[in-house]
Amino acid sequence: MAEIKFDIQKKFGVLSENQKGWKKEVNLVSWNDRNPKLDIRDWSEDYKKMGKGITLEKSEIEALKGIMPTIQTDDID
Repeated sequence: MAEIKFDIQKKFGVLSENQKGWKKEVNLVSWNDRNPKLDIRDWSEDYKKMGKGITLEKSEIEALKGIMPTIQTDDID
């Protein structure tokens, strides 16, 4: 399996932390020397391991920003 290369270029914030110390973070990440994207995923304390996540390009971030005001937290368990 090929090594995944990443560079966290900017940390925006932590959304949550689990009992094992992993944190769900919002970061700007360059994967395999590509252009950086907004990235939301779980990271181990030392950033050597990561969980599955989602990456968003600029146009997707803009679309999400438009959708967010319509989301009611009461609709989510």
